[in-house]
Amino acid sequence: MLPVAAGSMIGVARLLIVHHTPSPATADLLDAVVRGAGDPAIEGVEVVRRAALAATASDLLEADAVVIGTPANIGYMAGAVKHFFDTVFYVCGDDTSGLPYGFYVHGNLDTAGAVKAVETIAGGMGWRLAAAPVTIIGAPDAAAREACYELGATLAVTGAEGAA
Repeated sequence: MLPVAAGSMIGVARLLIVHHTPSPATADLLDAVVRGAGDPAIEGVEVVRRAALAATASDLLEADAVVIGTPANIGYMAGAVKHFFDTVFYVCGDDTSGLPYGFYVHGNLDTAGAVKAVETIAGGMGWRLAAAPVTIIGAPDAAAREACYELGATLAVTGAEGAA
C-alpha cells in the first residue's frame, strides 16, 4: 500500500471511533467495538480511536464510517461528545453527508435522551444510520459486549464497502 495522507493508505478504509469513556463500563464497551472493528475476517480497514475532546474535523473528513460512543449523562449525551459535534457540525456538514454511522450509549437509568440527541445531530449532518443503536443500562454483560462487537464489525465492513 502507498501512504496518501496522515496515516491513511490507498485501498484502506478508515473507521473513526469517537468516544467519551469516563468509566470502566464505557471502557468495556469501547473495547468491544474496537475488537469487532478489528475482527481478523475484516480486511482493508484502519481503525482510528479518538477521545471526543481530541477528535477533529480532519479526523472526520478522513473517515469512511464513524462510531460514536457516549454515556447518558442526566438524560443527554456526554458534554464531550456534544463538543465534538459542535466542533465539526458546520465545518464538515456537507462534506460528510451520507457518511455511515452507528453509536452506543451506556446509562445507569435511561438512554432515551442521549439516543435522540445523537440521532438528531447526526441526521442534521446528513449521516446515514448503518446499524441500530446499541443501548446499555446498568453494568455491561456478555450480550452488551457482543452487541458492541457487532456494531464495530458492521461499521468497519460498511466503511470498507463504501471506500471500495
